[in-house]
Amino acid sequence: QVQLVESGGGLVQAGGSLRLSCAVSRTSLSMNTMGWYRQAPGKQRELVASITSGGRTNYADSVKGRFTISRGNAKNTVYLQMNSLKPEDTAVYYCNADLQFSRVNYWGQGTQVTVSS
Repeated sequence: QVQLVESGGGLVQAGGSLRLSCAVSRTSLSMNTMGWYRQAPGKQRELVASITSGGRTNYADSVKGRFTISRGNAKNTVYLQMNSLKPEDTAVYYCNADLQFSRVNYWGQGTQVTVSS
């Protein structure tokens, strides 16, 4: 009964900011890489940003310099600070996490981010 609980999505004007949060429902679990993906209508799901348990980050070229991914102290939470949002950032954003020492992968339900022009 492991769940990834997402929050922070919503409607924002271009140039604005949002912060997405994702937390593993069972705090006793340890996650390796966590990340955020997004999917817009008619497009494939793409990686937005990821972060390892050691703090190494990776960003899609389209969001570099605007988005920042970070981990909580427990390493089973992940955040995505999104600044200077653009209409093309509009998508459903999904949290993803890999269970440490395994190939078990978890997905959140997704949260809608809409950026108006």
